[in-house]
Amino acid sequence: MSGRLLIINLLRWMTLLFVQIFLLRNLAFYNLSTPFVYVLFILILPFQTPNLLLYILAFATGITLDAFYDTLGVHTSACIAMAFVRTLFISISLNRDATDEPEPTLGNMGLRWFSLYAVLCIFVHHLILFFLEAFKFSSWSYTLSRTLLSVVFTLFTVLLVEFIFHNRKSA
Repeated sequence: MSGRLLIINLLRWMTLLFVQIFLLRNLAFYNLSTPFVYVLFILILPFQTPNLLLYILAFATGITLDAFYDTLGVHTSACIAMAFVRTLFISISLNRDATDEPEPTLGNMGLRWFSLYAVLCIFVHHLILFFLEAFKFSSWSYTLSRTLLSVVFTLFTVLLVEFIFHNRKSA
């Protein structure tokens, strides 16, 4: 990563974690739907990010949230799983070495590709997060409904942030 890109991603990381920890931590609708906007950091890391660095950043993001949320590795596991799904999806859907775009953002990749990418990554993240949080399969229907509602809420906030802050492709 170049110096400018490193600073931009560091500011994104700090801003998204700050918003998640201090503003969105207690925002939940009937304890069913919770937005996790910090996943946007992992979603829009540049294509050229080496996998080892991606997993280290996912680990750092998750462990930071675990420290503030008083969860024991739940966010860390979910973030690492999301990084794994991100790597698989990008390698299957496009050749990241041949792409002209630096980052998988809404403005660079388009609404259809970004939405599918975000839904898949967010779903895996939330599924692991909520099943590890519950740590029992006896309440699987409640956990699955909580996962699906949180995916919708998180996807809405991620798309909203992307629509507000994305750079449009110049024609």
